[in-house]
Amino acid sequence: MISAADLRGDKPTWCPGCGDFAVLAALQRALPRLGVERENIVIVSGIGCSGKISSYLRTYGFHGVHGRTLPVATGIKVSNPDLVVIAAGGDGDGYAIGVSHFIHAARRNVDVTYIVMDNHIYGLTTGQTSPTSPRGFKSKTTPAGAAEEPVDPLALALASGAGFVAQGFSGEVGQLAAICEQALRYKGFSLVNVISPCVSFNREYSYDWFRERLVNIDDETDYDPGDYAAAMRYVTEHRGLVRGVVYTSDRPGYVESLVGRRRPVDVDWRQPAEHWQELVAEFS
Repeated sequence: MISAADLRGDKPTWCPGCGDFAVLAALQRALPRLGVERENIVIVSGIGCSGKISSYLRTYGFHGVHGRTLPVATGIKVSNPDLVVIAAGGDGDGYAIGVSHFIHAARRNVDVTYIVMDNHIYGLTTGQTSPTSPRGFKSKTTPAGAAEEPVDPLALALASGAGFVAQGFSGEVGQLAAICEQALRYKGFSLVNVISPCVSFNREYSYDWFRERLVNIDDETDYDPGDYAAAMRYVTEHRGLVRGVVYTSDRPGYVESLVGRRRPVDVDWRQPAEHWQELVAEFS
């Protein structure tokens, strides 16, 4: 059985106070509860501050390109359905260049947990407006204020057919870890959008700003996460400022639904390094 300590990889180089630290901590708490070994866990990350998480979590990892985490994660899951597959990215990575992949992964119900570290800004490139930046938000690219309405990740996920939709907050690590565990156990596509404040380039939307405004679904005694219409209405009424499990449903997964599929791809992964080098060279 793995422990949180077993999952500690390279020392994080995120800015002190970055919300992404809480995401890493939440995964280090949630993954051991699944009862799987490290060699059966894969995390695929993209470009941006969030992309570094595949180096900081000591499992198998794939650091891909901007916006393409979900196609890679889908390929891994289809090739070996026994793996726990996590895709990780940021709001720019997932809701800009990667938004089409997000929509299709959700509608297919691929058994991948997608964790998006949403700080409402492009942090790695030092502060440009992102798809989730509010209208009027001032940044290096929008000095007069953003002209567009922001993407609502939760509403978009619901509209795209995601079977599990949740939002966590880096200021509430305990709840975030519980959400991640539920998402990882869900047999289908699960979105965990994480409000992850950028303390260096987005000080307007701080931890305190979100603490004052986020509504905790866990406090709603009559909330039913299985009611799609109610979930969409709740998210809309609160303008996406909620935390907790928004929606969960039970429908067939993508791998199980593939026509003609009977078993995982028959591949012997226990090959010497030379084998994989030759294979890469063949397709280079």
